[in-house]
Amino acid sequence: MAAPTGDFRDIPERATGPGGREDRVSGAEFDGDRHDAGRVAPPRPDADARRRRLSEAAVVRAVVWAARIVGLLTVVSAVLPAPRRLLGGELRSTLGLPAGVGLAALVVTTVAGAGLLFLATGLRRRKQRAWWVATGVTTVLVVVNVVHVLDQRRGLAPAVLVGALLVALLATRRHFVARQDPGGPGRAVRSFVQFGLSGFLVVWVLLAVNPRRLLDDPSVAAQAAHAGLALIGVTGPVAFVPGAAWLDDLTAAAGLTFGVVAVVTAGYHLLRSPEPRPSLEPCDEQQLRSLLGRPGGDSLGYFALRRDKAAVFSHGGSSAVSYRVLAGVALASGDPVGDVGAWPGAIEEFLGQCTRYGWSPAVLGCSERGATAWAKAGLDALELGDEAVLDTATFTLDGRPMRGVRQTVARMQRSGHTVTVARLSEHTPDELAAIAERAHRWRGDDHERGFSMASSRVADPADPDAVVVTALRDGEPTGMLQLVPWGPDGLSLDLMVRAAGADNGINELMIAELLAAAPGLGVTRVSLNFAVFRSALERGERIGAGPVARTWARLLRIASRWWQIDSLYRFNAKFRPAWYPRYVLFPAVRDLPRILFVVLEAEGFGGRPPAVQRLLRR
Repeated sequence: MAAPTGDFRDIPERATGPGGREDRVSGAEFDGDRHDAGRVAPPRPDADARRRRLSEAAVVRAVVWAARIVGLLTVVSAVLPAPRRLLGGELRSTLGLPAGVGLAALVVTTVAGAGLLFLATGLRRRKQRAWWVATGVTTVLVVVNVVHVLDQRRGLAPAVLVGALLVALLATRRHFVARQDPGGPGRAVRSFVQFGLSGFLVVWVLLAVNPRRLLDDPSVAAQAAHAGLALIGVTGPVAFVPGAAWLDDLTAAAGLTFGVVAVVTAGYHLLRSPEPRPSLEPCDEQQLRSLLGRPGGDSLGYFALRRDKAAVFSHGGSSAVSYRVLAGVALASGDPVGDVGAWPGAIEEFLGQCTRYGWSPAVLGCSERGATAWAKAGLDALELGDEAVLDTATFTLDGRPMRGVRQTVARMQRSGHTVTVARLSEHTPDELAAIAERAHRWRGDDHERGFSMASSRVADPADPDAVVVTALRDGEPTGMLQLVPWGPDGLSLDLMVRAAGADNGINELMIAELLAAAPGLGVTRVSLNFAVFRSALERGERIGAGPVARTWARLLRIASRWWQIDSLYRFNAKFRPAWYPRYVLFPAVRDLPRILFVVLEAEGFGGRPPAVQRLLRR
C-alpha cells in the first residue's frame, strides 16, 4: 500500500497496512492486575456492559431517525407551495403582522428543518452540544407549530410529531455524553464572524463601486442593510436599474455563499469531536514495551510505540489498544497488545472512550484472532489483504520456485555488493546518526508513508533490539532495511530505502542475507510487506476464474499504477511466504467511506491537506 521511498524500481518501501488522547489511562491508575501470574485468565466478555451498550445504541438510533424524519418533513413543509403560502400569507394576515414576519417564519422553519438533518449526525455520535442545539431547534419548531394550531385549528399531527421528538430528546439526555472540542465555541464564533463580515464587505463593496447601476441613489444605510440581508438570502431595499440584473444576482449569490459558509463552518467547529494532538505518554510507552516482550504477540505490535499514537489500557493494565484520532475517527491498528485474555477489557475501554468523545471506532490491519475479538465487541469485519511471513528455519534459495530470487542474489554478489546485519544496540551513537541521516537523504522530499506497519523513526536509540540491514558496494551504502522486534524471536519489516541509482535486486539481496543471518540473531520468523487484496488478485489469475473475479483483479492492477497493489503482492510472492489475512473493522457500512478517507490520511496517501488540518486546529 505504500509508495516508493527513494528510487525504487523493483519494490516500494515497506508496504504499510492501514493504523492523542485527552483522557489518558495509564499504568499509574490501575488497582492491580486481575490475572494471576503464570497463567492466562479466561476471557471476560463483559456481557452486561455489551448488552447495555447495544441497548443504548438502539435508543440513540431511534432518536436520530426521529430527528431526521422531523427535519425532512419540516423542510418539505416549507418548500411545498401550500405550506409556504400559509407561512408567507395566511398566518401573517390573520395575525395582522408585517410582511417581513411571514418571510422570517419561512426562513426559520427551513433553517430549523435543515438544522435537524445536520444535527442528526452529531446525535448519532452522542454529542452533548448536538443534543443541546437539537433540543433548542425542536423547541422553536414546537412553538411555531403550536401557534399555527391555535390560529388555524389544524396541523395538529405535525405539532404532535415535533412535540414527541422534544420529549424523546429530553428523556434520553443521559445517552448524549460525548464531549466536544473545548475550543469549539470560540472557533465557531470566530469563523462565523470572519465569514459573515467578509461576505458583508464583499456585497457592500460591489454596491459601492457600481453607483450608476443602483436605482434612486440609495443611502449608505440602505446599502448596508442590503448587504446584511444578502447573507441570509433575502432581497434588500436596494433596487437596480434595467440591465443591471447581473449585479443583483452577483450580490445575492456572493452574500448567500458567505452566509452559508459562515453557518456551516461555525456548526462544524461547534459540533466537531476533539482531535487531540497525537502523542504517546512516556509512562504509556514504558508499559507497552513491557507488554510487547511477552511471547505470542502480533507482528504489528511494536508499531503501537509510534509517538503519534495514544494507548488505552484494560482495567488491570495487562492489555492495551493503541490508536490515533483523525477527523473524528479513532483509528486503532493491529491486534490489542498484551494478554489475550485481557483483550475484551482493553477493547471495552477503547470503545467507551470513543463514546465519551464522539469518535467513530475503526481498526486497521488486525489478524483473524484480533478481528474475532473486535467482532465480539460489536464491530463488523472486512478482509483487507494478507501479510507475508517467512519462516527462517525453512526458507531456502534452493529449488526451482526460488530460481528468480537466487539468480538475482548471485548477480548482486558478483557485482561486488555486500550486506551487514546488526542490531541497533551494536552501533555507536555516531553510526546511528549516520544511518538516520542516510535514510532521510534517500527518502528525499517524499513524505513519510505508513501507519500500522511503520514506526515513524529510524535508528532511534530507544529501539535497541531493532535490526538494520545495510547493502554496500565498494564500501558505499546503497540500500537499507530496518526491522523492529516481533516478540522475543521475530522481526517485522519497518523501513526499506535505497540510494538513487542503486542496482535492481538490492532488496532481494538484503532480505536473503537477513534470513541467512537470522539464526545468529535468534530470529525464527520475519514479517514482510502487507499485500492488499492479495486473494482477489490470486483468484483472478486462476484458470477458470469467473468474469467477476477477473474483472476485479483487472481493476486492482489498474489501481496499482498509483498504489502498487499488484507489485507488492508479486514481490512478496517471490519469497514463497506464508500468507496471513488482515482485516479492517468498522461500526457500520455507512462509516466505511469516512474510515477509508482517514486511513488514506494516516497512511500518507491523501486525506486533508496539512494547510486544512492547521486551519481546523486554529
